[in-house]
Formats: sequence, structure tokens, C-alpha cells
Amino acid sequence: MSVFLDQDDEKYLEPDISVICDKSKLDEKGCHGAPDWIIEIVSPSSKRMDYYTKLSLNRAAGVREYCIVDLSRESVTVYFMEEDAAPVIYPFSDKIGANIYKELEMKLGEIKRGTETKEG
Repeated sequence: MSVFLDQDDEKYLEPDISVICDKSKLDEKGCHGAPDWIIEIVSPSSKRMDYYTKLSLNRAAGVREYCIVDLSRESVTVYFMEEDAAPVIYPFSDKIGANIYKELEMKLGEIKRGTETKEG
């Protein structure tokens, strides 16, 4: 889904996963305004974009929580944008909660293990 962070309908981002709670932000083109939560899955070619450029744009636009899932490091970096705090880095073996959704927990190690294929 395209996310238009400002009034310019020509400039947009396409997060890997986004959660938008305000339905009035949605139309046939995508989301107009900041999603509540964005999750980016890092690939070698997108590291700089995900860790720096998109982080800065999303913070300025008002995204409440921004997560970067790094498969090569087997970690998740969580930025709580509403707090003036350093990001928290979780290994895949930890349960990870969403600060803005207290009831939600996930364990990425189990998700990753479930997507791996066995040879043989």
C-alpha cells in the first residue's frame, strides 16, 4: 500500500507492513498521512534506506512506532517515536511487543523457522 506522508500525491513510500487505525486516511490510492505503525524488512540493498532515510521521513511525519526487521542480524530494532528514547534492539529469540498495542506480542524466531524450507 502506498503511504503519502505529506500533501504531495506524487511522493510516497511503500512500507513492507503498515498499520493504519484511522480509516479516514485511506482511499483508493493508499494512506494519506502517517500510519500508526510501520515494519520494514531489511534486505542488503535497502539497509541505508530503511535505517536512515525512511526512519527520518516517518519520524517527521508522525509515525508512532517504526520497526526494522534485520534477517541477517536476526534482530528487530524498535523506534518508539512518541518517546524521546533510544531504539530498543531485540534478538529474534525474544518476544517483541508493540508499544502502541500492549496486547500484541510476536516471536520472530518462530515465524522465521516456520518459513524455512528443508532440503532433502
